[in-house]
Amino acid sequence: MKKLKYIFIATVFIGLTGCEKVLLEKDLASSNPRENFEYLWNEADKKYSYFDLKNINWDDFKDQYSDSIFDEMSEEQLFDVLAAMLNELRDDHVNLFSPFNVSVYNVPLNYQKSYNDRTVDEHYLTEARYTGGFKHGFLDSGNVAYVRYSSFTSEVTEQDLDIVLSRYSETNGLVFDIRENGGGSIFNIPLILERFARERTLAAYTITRNGENHSDFTEPSAFYLNQSEDGVVYNKPVVVLCDRGSYSASTFFSLLTKAFDHIKLVGDTTGGGGGLPNGGQLPNGWTYRFSVTQLLDLNYQNFAESGVPPEIYVTFNWNDLTRDEILDRAILELN
Repeated sequence: MKKLKYIFIATVFIGLTGCEKVLLEKDLASSNPRENFEYLWNEADKKYSYFDLKNINWDDFKDQYSDSIFDEMSEEQLFDVLAAMLNELRDDHVNLFSPFNVSVYNVPLNYQKSYNDRTVDEHYLTEARYTGGFKHGFLDSGNVAYVRYSSFTSEVTEQDLDIVLSRYSETNGLVFDIRENGGGSIFNIPLILERFARERTLAAYTITRNGENHSDFTEPSAFYLNQSEDGVVYNKPVVVLCDRGSYSASTFFSLLTKAFDHIKLVGDTTGGGGGLPNGGQLPNGWTYRFSVTQLLDLNYQNFAESGVPPEIYVTFNWNDLTRDEILDRAILELN
């Protein structure tokens, strides 16, 4: 059964691997600025997945940035032009990598943060413990557990999950905090959510860009989550805390929780980044990546780039750091 939870992810990566072979199969070695500019623009035009959703006219940006390309420009100048063009896509899964710089749009900088680590530690947790990538403890208000997962880059093991969830098996509910979690490995998503699942559940769909037209996509692939067969399962109410800093894998995670009646999202809309990235190499040897997929909810609606909205919207008040209004609302919900 463990193979089933990876069918969706494996299918996606097989598809992306196929795309990457196409991107890398030709050796077009050239340092000519114009050739590199045209190559990058064309690759984005053929593969980026959110042009229509974001109402982006990619032709306009070709005209705009083409005027800045000239034969004698330095590598640094070329990088700046290419990076500025890619940042018009407003997507942190769109990057250009060179030996001397990396382009990043940095979506979270557009919004106020909604999490303060010190507020939680000093005014809510009775005793913080650290198990793998999780910080956890009992909250000082009601019989509620708190688990913070700050990055999907942190390894998740079955043993860690067993230790954490066993400790809170007698609580009334659990808060799972992914605020300011900028993403990481999508393989960690089913490892965690299967511990909250009550049964095998259809949770989302994904589509992948596959044609010359910006609207060309594969048929939707279903993503199922199974209940863990061997590990500790927590089936009491769960509140997931999210905010604009919850990006990439955190957006993916947040959207999947919508399929479960006993899990609620509380906080702010996530930062987006639901499209999986795939990349290649420019003629001059620099590498790049774009979002090439879209994540859809069970109604085939796409919130993955604009962000997944919470069921309960709450803002964080930075004028009083003794309180965490988002965590307060989660505690109220669980009690």
